[in-house]
Amino acid sequence: MARIVCLGTAVIDRVFEVDAIPSTPIKVQAKSYRERAGGVAATAAVAVAALGHEAVYWGRLGDDSTGDRVLDVMRAKNVDTSVVRRIAGGKSPTAAVIVDPRGERLLAAFRGGGLGDDAEWLPLDDLARTDVLLVDTRWLEGSTRALQAARARGVPTVLDCDLGEPPVLSALAALSDYTIFAAIGLHRLTGIQDPEQGLRAAQAHTKGLVAVTMGARGAWWLEGGTLRHQPPFKIAARDTTGAGDTFHGAFALAIALKKPVPEAMRYAAAAAAIKAERGEGWDGMPDPVAVEKLMQGEAR
Repeated sequence: MARIVCLGTAVIDRVFEVDAIPSTPIKVQAKSYRERAGGVAATAAVAVAALGHEAVYWGRLGDDSTGDRVLDVMRAKNVDTSVVRRIAGGKSPTAAVIVDPRGERLLAAFRGGGLGDDAEWLPLDDLARTDVLLVDTRWLEGSTRALQAARARGVPTVLDCDLGEPPVLSALAALSDYTIFAAIGLHRLTGIQDPEQGLRAAQAHTKGLVAVTMGARGAWWLEGGTLRHQPPFKIAARDTTGAGDTFHGAFALAIALKKPVPEAMRYAAAAAAIKAERGEGWDGMPDPVAVEKLMQGEAR
């Protein structure tokens, strides 16, 4: 069984389903409302656990009801949350998510307040028994220290590179073995929309592999200077929220299982497709059987 440590953010999402995502500041009627757990690194950890392997979450939360709830859900999903610091007086991260009938979404994220930047408490020696470290961009000090410690111990690292200021994205990419951008992250770092040109510009920031996920367009990566493409699997997307984070968690797991990069990309794409097809937040995570069936073209 592979062991993946996922460091970064965990949130409670407030999800509103609407007929269409507004493009102007107007009032719209939500068809439904629900609350669910989410967050970049936390979702990746839940995906790893759902795929049958050991997932450990490292992060910070406030000592509030939001923090209580997200930890309860992670534990129920078999994620190890023993390395979580609760900050007195801190406010845990949360997000508002607007979803349309196609499964596309608009997300407004609050990164939390009063959580501080201190990362000296992280048990970095624990990485010695870890197969892959995955980090997001939300906690620069924590991600930096963990990436440096993993490199010193020869542990492969994956960076989920979506939101963040260019200096932060560049600094973390420089420390990562596999930097996988969301389209918005690649554009923020390079100012380029085209995936190939953007990846070639991003490659200047790291000696590791660079990739970008672009939803229904699939994923691209550079391997030995050659652009490679993983086409999307054909599914009917119900809700794409968390699909990208699931991709990263599944990719990290595939690397831990020693899969070559093309196989890891295909495995991650299948896991993300099932997540988008199922929706249902963390309750809609891919399972190993469904991923294998999708990759084999079998009915699920």
